[in-house]
Amino acid sequence: MANRLKIVLVGIAILFFFILFIPLPNPLMDAPRTTTLYDKNGALLSAAIATDEQWRFPPSDSIPAKFKAAITLYEDEYFAYHPGINPVALVRAIYQNIKAGKVVSGGSTLTMQTIRLAYNNPARTYLQKLWEMLRAIKAEILYSKEEILKTYADNAPFGGNIVGLSAASYRYFGRPPHRLSWAETATLAVLPNSPALIYPGKNNAALRAKRDQLLTKLASRGYLSTDDLFLAKQEPLPGKAQPLPHSAYHLLHRYMANGHTGKAIKTTLDAGLQQQITHLVNAHSQSWAGNQVHNAAAMVVDINTGQVVAYVGNADVSPTHGSHVDMITAQRSPGSLLKPVLYACALDEGLITPQQLLPDIPLYYRGFSPKNFDKKFRGAVPAHQALASSLNVPFVHLLIKYGYEKFHQKLKSMGLHSMAYPASHYGLSLILGGAETTLDELTALYAGMARAFQNTVFRPHDTPYSPNDYHPNRTSAVTEVNQPQLTQHGLLEAASIGFAFRAMQQLNRPNQEAGWQQFSNPKRIAWKTGTSYGLRDAWAIGVTNTYVIGVWVGNADGEGRPGLTGVQAAAPLMFKILNLLPGTTQFNQPVGMPYKVCRQSGMLAGPYCTQTVTQSLPVYLANTQTCTYHHLLHLNKTKTAQVNSRCYPVAQLQQEPWFILPPVQAWYYKKHHPAYQKPPPFAKGCVQTKTTTSFELIYPTQFAKIYIPKEQDGSRGYAIFEAAHQQPTATLYWHIDNTYVGLTKGYHQMKIIAGKGKHLLTLIDSNGNELKRSFEIIN
Repeated sequence: MANRLKIVLVGIAILFFFILFIPLPNPLMDAPRTTTLYDKNGALLSAAIATDEQWRFPPSDSIPAKFKAAITLYEDEYFAYHPGINPVALVRAIYQNIKAGKVVSGGSTLTMQTIRLAYNNPARTYLQKLWEMLRAIKAEILYSKEEILKTYADNAPFGGNIVGLSAASYRYFGRPPHRLSWAETATLAVLPNSPALIYPGKNNAALRAKRDQLLTKLASRGYLSTDDLFLAKQEPLPGKAQPLPHSAYHLLHRYMANGHTGKAIKTTLDAGLQQQITHLVNAHSQSWAGNQVHNAAAMVVDINTGQVVAYVGNADVSPTHGSHVDMITAQRSPGSLLKPVLYACALDEGLITPQQLLPDIPLYYRGFSPKNFDKKFRGAVPAHQALASSLNVPFVHLLIKYGYEKFHQKLKSMGLHSMAYPASHYGLSLILGGAETTLDELTALYAGMARAFQNTVFRPHDTPYSPNDYHPNRTSAVTEVNQPQLTQHGLLEAASIGFAFRAMQQLNRPNQEAGWQQFSNPKRIAWKTGTSYGLRDAWAIGVTNTYVIGVWVGNADGEGRPGLTGVQAAAPLMFKILNLLPGTTQFNQPVGMPYKVCRQSGMLAGPYCTQTVTQSLPVYLANTQTCTYHHLLHLNKTKTAQVNSRCYPVAQLQQEPWFILPPVQAWYYKKHHPAYQKPPPFAKGCVQTKTTTSFELIYPTQFAKIYIPKEQDGSRGYAIFEAAHQQPTATLYWHIDNTYVGLTKGYHQMKIIAGKGKHLLTLIDSNGNELKRSFEIIN
């Protein structure tokens, strides 16, 4: 007896070690997975089918208690107790098969079925059944019951190309497994038994019978009351499999391109807001389709966290016009969207005050000749109005003053990494959209500015800034947030940002961008539009206390269309999105110092400024230049002419402060400001003692290189030179290389014909004032 026991024990030991050396896949399941995208609350937003064309979701975290009870009761009632095989079930299966003369029962446990799934359902043979049994025992040794059951639920077939409980739950019922009723759970529990023969839409009568049988069994085990059982059996069966959600499609594929294929991705998006904004974008895009504008994109960023709450990469209304392209990450020309940043940068450097006059006159700089949207020049414009009106020329002048190299570096430090070329590649066009960037980067930049502005209130007054305020937008719910490293100064000072946002709140646009008045809204918002060269891209960025809204409208292939401007095409959609969001906008200006500011020039008041206002300005503007536009003039007794001590009795001299613009600025300024009074002329016989002249050359600039085109008939063309004089009736005499070529009176434009090479232009007015300018004809 003892020997027999030893033999049995040795046999069991040998079998045990044999089982241990039987190979098992590691992991048990390694099939391709569906890529799934979820919102911040776990709602499914979108999914991409697995590479083997199966809807097989990534492994779940756990199995709902209802499904665990239903599947074990239906497939393997003693799952919790057996070691991977159930001898009683095997004996019963053998008996049933012999009695039927064919295989009618396999006697497989859930563990054995899991092993079959792991080996892709090999042909059923007795030898294969033996291997399944041995491997099932090993699986029970290596894995817990919960892990085995979860593996089975994640990989069991549920009809067609639907694999796994999660995929089946969404495809048949449109919601996750933990939200299913008992009837719905029981329906899914009976499907893996014969998924090719019985599933929703096929053999519904048999499916209902199996479901109700399982429900009755569940009730007998105490899972359902009599009333619950009755109501569960009344529930209808699901229809054919329904499509999965298709929201945030572009963000899903962005994650897949970044190595997240086959994974479950939890994002920061809000499913409800995402759906609403998607509807708005699609409807807006449809309304522009008649103008052959087929694409649009929008995103909303939470300023405090930097998390994206809505991400619509493109309108889903025109599949033949690039709707698959994610326009949130596409590099496009931003038009005027960088002007508020330059405005704040110039304030930071003390180059301007918020309302300081900027030149708005023709500019020719190294072959670059910018124009305003309305093709007009205003002579001089307050900086905040130039920003609110989105004027191009004043900001090009400001960029020359600030330095495009420094501005380029500032933008990169604030997150515009798409600008891969050196500053010299973009030049002054940088401020007018000459450098491409993305909607993602632009919204992150404005969110960073708003974040830096707001956070200074909660930080120590001596270290209120952090470089971590500027960071890329976050779409992953598991993104780690770095602790801020506080510093004394930020990339932009809070006061400068505040003045920029306040200027952006002034709804004012040129007449050619008519229609902006309709966007008045009880929710105040700092907003800026942009239009790229050739009407290819329309932009709108809006900033509230809580969110940054970014909108792009255009064609993915870059085709421009008439009317495709920021105000007309992008702003309406931005304001519709604003109506969906809570909160308002109040950009309270940080406490500054009271300064006297010249009412006319906007600069810190100088000694000759007669009209001043007291404004609270940042302390760091204390060293900003005082007013350069007001001068003290010496006039005759009647104040009709300028005089000096050489030609007029000193006792009768009258001193008068006077607001004087440079000649070119004055020439354009007076067209828009008729009340502007030019300084009186010098009295006859009085010599002008100032070194500056009363006229300026608009074109050409000093040392300009000029190309003279040919006319249509092949003859040599000419260049148009232009000047401006303070006196509207003044006469200018034009000379090329000391040779007189003509005169102009009042309106000073001259056709110039010159040969190839360097030349000298000399202008002389009737008072003998002289101006010289060198230029070169290059052809």
